[in-house]
Amino acid sequence: MKTVVDFLNANPVQYFATIGEDGKPKCRPFMFCLEKDSKLWFCTNNKKDVYAQLQKNPYAEICVSSPEYAWIRISGKCVFENNMEVKEACMANPIVKSQYDSANNPIFEVFYLDEAKATLADFSGNPPQEFNL
Repeated sequence: MKTVVDFLNANPVQYFATIGEDGKPKCRPFMFCLEKDSKLWFCTNNKKDVYAQLQKNPYAEICVSSPEYAWIRISGKCVFENNMEVKEACMANPIVKSQYDSANNPIFEVFYLDEAKATLADFSGNPPQEFNL
C-alpha cells in the first residue's frame, strides 16, 4: 500500500476513468485525497457527471505517470460513504477546501476504492509490480 500511496502523492494529478451514461468511456483529471484504514480515498461533488456515472456503474480506473516515465494503473469499485473523519481530512487540501469550504457541504462526497488492484510499471524492462489493495 505504501508504494501506491507514495506514487499517488508524488504525482498529484491522476486521470480517472468511468463509463458514461452513454456507455462510452469518460476520463478526467482527479486527485487522490488520502489513505485511511488501508483504503484509497477520493472526493467529488454529487452534482457532477462523474458522481452520476459512478452511481450507475461504480467501477473506475485511475492512471498517472511520473516525470521518470513510471506509471500506475489502479482499478476498483467506488464505495461512497458519509465518513466525516475522511471529509475533514480532505479539507487539508487547499483545492478541496476552496471548492467545498466545509466537510458539511451537502454536495461534498467521499469514496474509497474497494476490490482495488494496482499495477506499477516503467520502461526498465523489469516486470510490473502488482498490488491487491
